[in-house]
Amino acid sequence: MPVLFGILAIITLVLVLLYNNLVRKKNAVENAFFSMDVMLKKRYDLIPQLVETVQGYMHHERELLTGLTELRQKILVDQLPTNEKVKLDNEINTILQQVRVQFENYPGLKASENFLRLQGAINETEEQLAASRRYYNAAVNDYHNAIETFPSSLMASWAGMGQKEYFAIGEAEKTVPGVSIK
Repeated sequence: MPVLFGILAIITLVLVLLYNNLVRKKNAVENAFFSMDVMLKKRYDLIPQLVETVQGYMHHERELLTGLTELRQKILVDQLPTNEKVKLDNEINTILQQVRVQFENYPGLKASENFLRLQGAINETEEQLAASRRYYNAAVNDYHNAIETFPSSLMASWAGMGQKEYFAIGEAEKTVPGVSIK
């Protein structure tokens, strides 16, 4: 009988350790997301300034700016799950890339002091956001490894722990940008 209790105690201890490890990894993903969420909020706060600064120059691209504003509002107003926020932010990345490409068509905008200051703030925010995304994706990867490997995969399945969405760049951002000297 003492041997049976010893075996049950060891099994219980292993299960508790597996579960606690999974919870730590899940919490690390959430912590990474909320850290990144601070940078996303800063970025979303800069979007209205960007739209206001650029609207006078970009008459033909209003649809692009309107879409950017609508996505920003949806993220800020709706209480979305993490995976939905990640998907919407990936869409915002794609639109911001299109806006950056359009800047090249407006020399007056590129020379505007307000625009240059705003562009500097956006670039700084984007760099900080990129670092936050790398950290988030690393935490998601670590979490996925934990929930997909045996024996912790059994515990993850039992606990209802599922996949998390990675932050990804859009197809437009994967191409090498053209550089022109005017």
